[in-house]
Order: sequence, then C-alpha cells, then structure tokens
Amino acid sequence: MAKILIVEDERTLNEAYELILKKQGYEVEVAYNGDEALKVFEKQNPDLILLDLRMPKMDGVEFLKRLHPAQKHPDVKIIIFSNYDDQKEIDSAFKHGADRYILKAWSSPKELVKVVDETLSK
Repeated sequence: MAKILIVEDERTLNEAYELILKKQGYEVEVAYNGDEALKVFEKQNPDLILLDLRMPKMDGVEFLKRLHPAQKHPDVKIIIFSNYDDQKEIDSAFKHGADRYILKAWSSPKELVKVVDETLSK
C-alpha cells in the first residue's frame, strides 16, 4: 500500500488523519511543520503528502519550494489540505508542485479517503 506523509501542526487533526488513513491500509508518517517534514520525507520517500499551508517554523509553500517536487520528486503527489481559502497562497502552492487542494472544513473522513485514493490513482 502507498506511503503517506501528513504535515499538519495541529496534533489532534494530525492524529485523526493518521487514524483514518491507517484504517484504509496506508502506511502513514507524520510531521508537525515543514522543516520536520523535509527530514521525514528524506527517510520515508512517501507516495503522497497531505500538506497544511499554515504552520510554524516553515509553512507549506516554503516546504514545497525547498522540496522541488516537480524537478526532484515528480512521482510524489501533493494534496494541500487547509482551512484557509487564500487564492494567492493556493496558486503559489500549485506553482511549486501541489496537485490538489481541499478545504478542511468541508471534508469528512470519507471525502479525505476518496481524494487520497483518486490522487494516488492518477
């Protein structure tokens, strides 16, 4: 099964996403900011990253800028999962390698799994 890296600074949400995705059979690693995520990424080489945009230490867009997914990791899928609907920030995330964007507030566990499954199947 695919490996997923969840990058989310809110521990409760991070744990909930981890539980939901592990129940579906995915291997899951977690990080609480972009800096930590870069270190986990290098060790785990995930197939998909579920990425929050606004985090302490290093936000999601800066993480993408440093990861260079399009050039260095073209097979990794990236889903932006945020509570903020800031179009400029979303556009920047897409410019730097994000594949999809979903708003946390409108997503149920079922919706999360559906989006992850669809994104990995592309």
